[in-house]
Amino acid sequence: EPVTVKGIRFDSKKEARRYLQLTDAVREGLISDLRLQQDFTLQEAYTTPEGQRIRAIRYKADFTYYQPPNRQLYGSHAPYYAEQSGVPWEFVVEDVKSKATRTAKYAMKKKMLKDRFGYDITEV
Repeated sequence: EPVTVKGIRFDSKKEARRYLQLTDAVREGLISDLRLQQDFTLQEAYTTPEGQRIRAIRYKADFTYYQPPNRQLYGSHAPYYAEQSGVPWEFVVEDVKSKATRTAKYAMKKKMLKDRFGYDITEV
C-alpha cells in the first residue's frame, strides 16, 4: 500500500519506515550520501541486425548509501575506526523486499547487478 512521508511517495509502509531509519542513521553519522531510487543500467539498449530495437534493462534500488567497513564488528564506533584507519566506506545497494516482491525478474536483475557492477543487494 503506497504511503507518503515527508513529501516522498513510497511503495509500502515498510519502505517508508526504512527511509526514516536511514535518515536517522545519516543524522547520527553512521551512513552518508543516502540516495533514493538510484537507477542502474544493467544492459544497454541495442538494435538487432534485423532492425529490432531492444530496450535497456534497468534496476532501480530503493536506497543507496555509504557505510563504514566493519560496521557489524564495531557498531556505532565504525565511522571512527574507518576514519582512523583510512579505509574507504562501502557502497550499499538496499532494497526493501517482501515475499511478493522477490520475483524471478528481480532475481535476474540482482544477478546482473552483481555481474556488471560487483554490488550485492542488501535486502531488508
